[in-house]
Amino acid sequence: MSVSEDKVPGEEVGRLKAKDPDMGENGLVEYRFLEGDGMAVLEITKDSETQEAVIKLKKVVDYEKKKTYTVKLEASNPHVDTRFLAWGPYKDTATVKVSVEDADEPPVFTEASYGFEVDENAPEGTVVGRVHARDTDTANNPVRYMIPRYTDLGQFFSITPEDGVIKTTRPLDRETQPWHNISVSATEIGGHHQDSKVRVNIKVKDENDNLPEFATNNEVLVCENVTPVKLIETVSAVDKDEMAHRQHFSYSLPPEVANNNNFTLKDNKDSTASIYVMRKGFSRMTQDMYFLPIEISDNGSPPLSSTQTLTIRVCSCDSKETILSCNVEPFILPAGLSTGALIAILACIVILLAIVVLFVALRRQKKEPLIVFEEEDIRENIITYDDEGGGEEDTEAFDIATLQNPDGANGFLPRKDIKPELQYPIRPGARPVANSVDVDDFIKTRISDADNDPTAPPYDSIQIYGYEGRGSVAGSLSSLESVTTDSDLDYDYLQSWGPRFKKLADLYGTKDSADDS
Repeated sequence: MSVSEDKVPGEEVGRLKAKDPDMGENGLVEYRFLEGDGMAVLEITKDSETQEAVIKLKKVVDYEKKKTYTVKLEASNPHVDTRFLAWGPYKDTATVKVSVEDADEPPVFTEASYGFEVDENAPEGTVVGRVHARDTDTANNPVRYMIPRYTDLGQFFSITPEDGVIKTTRPLDRETQPWHNISVSATEIGGHHQDSKVRVNIKVKDENDNLPEFATNNEVLVCENVTPVKLIETVSAVDKDEMAHRQHFSYSLPPEVANNNNFTLKDNKDSTASIYVMRKGFSRMTQDMYFLPIEISDNGSPPLSSTQTLTIRVCSCDSKETILSCNVEPFILPAGLSTGALIAILACIVILLAIVVLFVALRRQKKEPLIVFEEEDIRENIITYDDEGGGEEDTEAFDIATLQNPDGANGFLPRKDIKPELQYPIRPGARPVANSVDVDDFIKTRISDADNDPTAPPYDSIQIYGYEGRGSVAGSLSSLESVTTDSDLDYDYLQSWGPRFKKLADLYGTKDSADDS
């Protein structure tokens, strides 16, 4: 029998069967292993239907480690008739040799995982470490290496495809990313191009490349009546570099302020420093802020130092040096104007603006007379209805309901353009019109009233209904054209209307004389 090295446990290796011509339970056969080096990697079961022995793989086999396995097995009858014991034995043995076949396997790394270290800020091309994998097959094909990009998104590292040497592509910053966890893939050249991956953990070793700075940037408050040589603050520092038990900070004042008369510094030798005030009699009116530069140095390799500025604010305190106020606004107000004066000035400005706005609004308002005195208007009242449209189908040019007003048809309507002094009744010839009066009868009635009304003014109220349209069966609606030349109107009363109507009286009188002759 044979089995490939890429088979997994539980897969069948082969079958064999012991022949027994008996029938029924006398023909049943049991199988078991007796000895052999294959007992560690093989197991045997029985197929109850075919009475065959089934040999299966119990463990993974490796062609490169062991190529063959041998096992001895026994087949026996579980039920033996005692009458035939002398004819025995009722069992048999066989030796099975299993060969392991070579399979194309992926390369194998020499380590399950790799760990390397690299210095912070190391230049580009610095060697980090090397990984190694080999093809365990008989062909022993060469292997190529690569770094999957999804494991190194920043592309901080590169690898030599032939020998697996990992290098940096840029300087690394430990404070930004102290660890880089990448994967390296090894693929065999030839065969089925099997590949395998291994985890590589790279630690960035710290370098002293960050300056020390204050742990906090709070202001220091000091009273105006502070007592000299009093401790007002204890400062400490931090460093972004990797903290260690050996890390230590030292403090000093720069030479330009070392001899100042206001504040002094004492290094406590425990990475802290104490700030003391040197004098009394501070005044917020004179100076409310002080800036004290302090040099901070670490003991890294190489050592670094920086100058930090401590802000000290002068505050108002009581006799027990309890801070009352540190607000400097009352001392910067203008001396010549009080708060009340400023409010009064602003109020005056607002009032002036309101007055200007009101004046402009009144100027823009258009003033027109609300009443037109009719006695001052001596022009003829001409109402024009032009371009009414397509004959009787036009119903939008004017409202015909006005002509069908039952109230106007049933009685006398006084003229709107003049108020006569005398009101005469309608002449006896006029007849009332029903609510459903016909328009033609209504117009004829109104024309007759206008022709025979002795109280009519000396001018006519012309209503022009021009361009009434084709297809209209009605005649012209103009009252001027309706007056016939045979009219016997009497205009003698114009002489009694005064000098303003003298010209009209002469004109009509002349016309009447001409007609009589």
